Amino acid sequence: MDDDVTHGTAPLWPQPVLDLLARDPDRPVFEDGDRVVAAGQMLEAVARAVAGLRAAGVGPGVGVALDLGVSPEAFAVTVGSFAVGARVCAVPPLLTPQHRTDLLSRADVALVVDEDRLADLLSCPPVTSVVAAGQPAGVARVTWTSGTSGRPKGCVESYAAMSAAWAAHPDRWPPAVAALAPRLQRYLVFGTLGSQVMLEYGVLTLAAGGVLVAARPPGFPDALTRHRATASVITVGRLHQLVRAQREHPRDLSTLRALIVSGSPLEPVRLAEALDVLGPVVFHGYGQTETGMIAMATPDEMLADPAVLASVGRPPAAVEVRVDDGELWVRTGAQAQGYWDDPQESADVFVDGWVRTRDLGDVDPAGYVHLRGRARDVVIVDAQLVHAGAVERVLAQDPAVAEAYVTGRPDDTTGEAVHAWVVPAAGRTPDPGALRAHVARVLGARAVPRTVSVVDGVPLAPSGKPDKSALQPAEVIA
Repeated sequence: MDDDVTHGTAPLWPQPVLDLLARDPDRPVFEDGDRVVAAGQMLEAVARAVAGLRAAGVGPGVGVALDLGVSPEAFAVTVGSFAVGARVCAVPPLLTPQHRTDLLSRADVALVVDEDRLADLLSCPPVTSVVAAGQPAGVARVTWTSGTSGRPKGCVESYAAMSAAWAAHPDRWPPAVAALAPRLQRYLVFGTLGSQVMLEYGVLTLAAGGVLVAARPPGFPDALTRHRATASVITVGRLHQLVRAQREHPRDLSTLRALIVSGSPLEPVRLAEALDVLGPVVFHGYGQTETGMIAMATPDEMLADPAVLASVGRPPAAVEVRVDDGELWVRTGAQAQGYWDDPQESADVFVDGWVRTRDLGDVDPAGYVHLRGRARDVVIVDAQLVHAGAVERVLAQDPAVAEAYVTGRPDDTTGEAVHAWVVPAAGRTPDPGALRAHVARVLGARAVPRTVSVVDGVPLAPSGKPDKSALQPAEVIA
């Protein structure tokens, strides 16, 4: 391999993906309805995307925003954007118009690629060869949050960090991933390939010899059966729904071999139930945007030792985990380096080469990681962080609200759900429906409280501070 596409001993991202596509041109790699795209066809599409991006002035260090769903074309443009060395920003779905405008103004992008722009990019004659052109120290990806903190936040990864990741390299796979990889013959993809998790396991699928299958339309369990999927990523809320659906109206899930659970914590009892109902297919992991995968437990581990159900698995050798004052800290070569245009938050989270997870936990003698709580006030809704403080501030903007308090509770639909309590201003009566609508406008649908309770006051802890843990949600609003 040429020196200009290596970083130390590691091939520069995304060269491993380009090499995978070139190795067996006739092998199917992407299925979208009746369309089956072979590796050689995908590589040609990447070459067309590279030509189109270069014609638009995109090269090393230039910002590109990808506002795309799931399709062979979206995959080609995603890989092509990395191949030209761009700074790739994926636009999260379900952003409010205000947050989308804010993100694009802050992201410093020269080109926004949406579904309408795909055809133009891919209509260019392909370049003769595609070689990774990024700079190891350059920014490869800015992964943006959904804005439920009050403003989208961008997590910055370098090309060196993405090159250090394990997905494209079978010789680097940790044991849990090596157990998962053979189950990825037909990996169901949905939502957006801009999702860090969706793309990572997509690359793992290609390295394992599998095919990416676009969910048309998405939804469990129908998409699993319709596409004969062997694997997919699933949030905790969707896992609960799938288990319930299988109990009430069993479907033929005989092709299913792996569900990779992401998002909010999964209680041991519910995890055991999922293994019982769905079979030995549930891989329970823990990770963050800032670090990638931190730990994973395989179904075989959990079935062999029920104590493992209370953990989130063991870290691979390339991931260091330490506990400092009850908080988990992580260090890995593939971690992010900071937050885009946010030096204060970067300094708080990225410290001396380590990443503060802001999760409380410990590591048992067998090396399994256990989560015990959170050092920050967040709710994980459909695998997305919702910051309680941001919701409280928006609720308190209403003149009828004197005080607002927000917390999360387990939820079978979304993993966790936001619940709110408001204390009326003197002589005023808050309207829960109006408050929920206001949160939706400002912060987006994920941040909307499942319930809004009007209370006279909030219990106090011995410290004299409000004790939100003592608050109980009202009846859920449909």
